[in-house]
Amino acid sequence: MTRNCLITGGAGFIGCAISPLLKDRFDRIVALDNMHPQIHPTETRPAALDPSVELVKGDVTLAETWDALLPGFRPDTVIHLAAETGTGQSLTEGTRHANVNVVGTTQMLDAFVRHDRIPGRVVLTSSRAVYGEGAWRDAQGHVSYPGQRSRAMLEAGQWDFPGLTCLPFEATRTEPRPTSIYGATKLTQEMVLRAWALSFGVETGLLRLQNVYGPGQSLSNPYTGIVSLFARLAKAGKVIPLYEDGEIIRDFVFIDDVAAAVVRMATGAIPSAGAYDIGSGEATSIRQLATIIARIYGAPEPVVNGAFRNGDVRAASGDITRSKAELGWAPQWSVERGVTALCAWIDEQAP
Repeated sequence: MTRNCLITGGAGFIGCAISPLLKDRFDRIVALDNMHPQIHPTETRPAALDPSVELVKGDVTLAETWDALLPGFRPDTVIHLAAETGTGQSLTEGTRHANVNVVGTTQMLDAFVRHDRIPGRVVLTSSRAVYGEGAWRDAQGHVSYPGQRSRAMLEAGQWDFPGLTCLPFEATRTEPRPTSIYGATKLTQEMVLRAWALSFGVETGLLRLQNVYGPGQSLSNPYTGIVSLFARLAKAGKVIPLYEDGEIIRDFVFIDDVAAAVVRMATGAIPSAGAYDIGSGEATSIRQLATIIARIYGAPEPVVNGAFRNGDVRAASGDITRSKAELGWAPQWSVERGVTALCAWIDEQAP
């Protein structure tokens, strides 16, 4: 029996990374992508996209895109990657984020029904941004959700919540309370997909990704992430600036580990209807990250500048214990090894 796979946003960073891993698992793979110039400045097919994948240019938010694609293509598995991802950018371009992330999803689901193309499984790459600031614990062990840091707090240099310690995110324990428009749209995406899938008997796989980085990232996109930004600064011999006090916590997960998790969810048994956290399992401060990168390039020591960005969370890391146990997946790349590989790749792009 022919098995078909549709990858929305399939010409992007993650889509290219999963494409060679999927080619022997499906008979036909179609990548649907709008080739946005923020990611694809020349709008040409990425070299990293496996040659076996058919690339179709189209916008997930437009009904006509789906009406052109689906009459000749019946996807058994859908990997829904298409999304706007800039946390800070979403504060000033909220309509764009909501349109792509929410309306793009509903247009896709409506089209599946309209064309009688209900897939057997949909895998969604969601985000740790759905948690917002997450849960924090006091000295007595009481857990609370302090919510978004106010502008007044940030302007006063009060980076943490007094007397509280941040806890890693875990889908079965941490309540989703997004503090950015981007995070709110990703949580909505999850809820829309769950409601629709339950009604139509479709398996769903939800992966909440931490900060993804690695070779293949768009170096022209200013919203790609701080790992590649820090690397480019250090490579140029510049000082890496550290926001707040340099102790912002993130979980940096290497692209190969993310690709393995997505493929596992797309092709293996679905363990449950819940979401799974995908990260490195390491809580890394931006000071630690910057120090590793500065050392690689012999750049000056990173310097705290006290700047901040509204909507940013103080601490974001993942507890991946359940993901490893139930998905049969585990990250293989430490932060230091992954960052070294990214820097080597950046050097190859622009020696």
